[in-house]
Amino acid sequence: MMSQENALLAARQLAFSYGHRPVFEGVDLHIQRQEIVCLIGASGCGKSTLLRLLAGLAEPTTGEVRMDGVVQADRAARASVVFQSPALLPWLSVADNVGFGLNFTCRTPACRAQRHERVQQVLQQVGLSEHASKKPHALSGGMAQRVSLARALARNPEIIYLDEPFSALDAITRESMQDLLLELAHKQQSAALLVTHDIDEALRIGDRVLLLAGSPARIVGEWRPSGTAPRQHRSSDLNALREDILNALSSPEAAWYPIL
Repeated sequence: MMSQENALLAARQLAFSYGHRPVFEGVDLHIQRQEIVCLIGASGCGKSTLLRLLAGLAEPTTGEVRMDGVVQADRAARASVVFQSPALLPWLSVADNVGFGLNFTCRTPACRAQRHERVQQVLQQVGLSEHASKKPHALSGGMAQRVSLARALARNPEIIYLDEPFSALDAITRESMQDLLLELAHKQQSAALLVTHDIDEALRIGDRVLLLAGSPARIVGEWRPSGTAPRQHRSSDLNALREDILNALSSPEAAWYPIL
């Protein structure tokens, strides 16, 4: 695996338990600046829980998470999270949903102007400028996820955590959202950790693919797809990596038990 030296984010020996039942343990991983890392694994193996720990939304039972080599209790302030559900506030417009959480305490006219400018900027980036005044009920699923992504980007995060945000979308919309994520993450120079159950999605857009498996779960494999993302589906190289990942998932060492 790659060195954790100079990584934006580095986790060492993370463990988490529900009561007396361990979900995962001994998890080491790192994310470099501007790197897209995809975390895959079977449903129930602890992917979403691990994402929450890395994002600072929960604390591990043991282990530590460092940003720029330092343990920081406020690391959530340097990150944004995009969940499977867009979680838009139905009474707010698209623009107000995107700006939600930007400088709650700032009320000066100059600050409000900066906030408005930032919201308009990210709405343009995700192609929703002309829908700024709409309410969430008027949006398609793909548009709602674009708003969710814009809300995350509005904070200029150093790292974006995404928890299966495209899984409910149709295949064409899902692929366009993958392309948009790549474009905007690179444009903003943000790193990203994408949790997904879709091996093809991970191989198409990830700089690295990590497999979480076992009971308790741990990182049992790492792959680095060749070429520039987004990659061509079903190329010979990706087919070989897909087979390797499937073999790793079916190995006895990767046996897992869902959290009930």
